Amino acid sequence: MSIKASKILETFPNPTTDRDYVIHMRMPEFTCLCPKTGQPDFATLFLEYIPDQLCVELKSLKGYIWSYRDTGAFHEAVTNQILTDLVTACQPRFMRLRAEFNVRGGIYTDVVVEHRAPHWTPPTPVHLP
Repeated sequence: MSIKASKILETFPNPTTDRDYVIHMRMPEFTCLCPKTGQPDFATLFLEYIPDQLCVELKSLKGYIWSYRDTGAFHEAVTNQILTDLVTACQPRFMRLRAEFNVRGGIYTDVVVEHRAPHWTPPTPVHLP
């Protein structure tokens, strides 16, 4: 079964809603187009989130990421749009997206965006000796 580019993000029920836990994802195949030159921009996306009731389904996430391949977008705009779409789809307690773009004109660009649900309070960190 092949994966097709799609703006549709699917979810599934969080199997452990009574506990905060972090899901880390690394997506090294993100591509969009520079809106000024039309040249491809490549990035690795790092997604971290604490789910509430729903988790993001990986196959649909891959199709969603692929859907940007022919889209012209500034780094800042596309990173914020992806976070907005992911938050809309799964309503996490917390989500952070970091887009680490490859060098362009001698400049590396990293964009970091975050979402915190209004009802969520981060737990106190545990520091081990």
